[in-house]
Amino acid sequence: MPAFDTIIWVGFGVLFGWVLWKTGIGMLRSFTRLPPEPLPPGELRKIKRNYRCDVCGVELRMTMAPDEDPPPPKHCLEEMAEVAPLYE
Repeated sequence: MPAFDTIIWVGFGVLFGWVLWKTGIGMLRSFTRLPPEPLPPGELRKIKRNYRCDVCGVELRMTMAPDEDPPPPKHCLEEMAEVAPLYE
């Protein structure tokens, strides 16, 4: 019986080694991929920014913008201040 147990442990070891090898190779290949091309100008991108008007206190969440770092919107004729979200 000890020989049968040894064969099972060696089989599990080989299987574990193969899974570890494939995972490592997959991770290394993922580093060689180029980042996706930027969107064409004029298309909207998903963002998540919160703004507050310093004059009246109105709050606004911007979810889409033409670029990833849009200028803050204006309210009460002044630029709104970006604030951190309260709850995520």
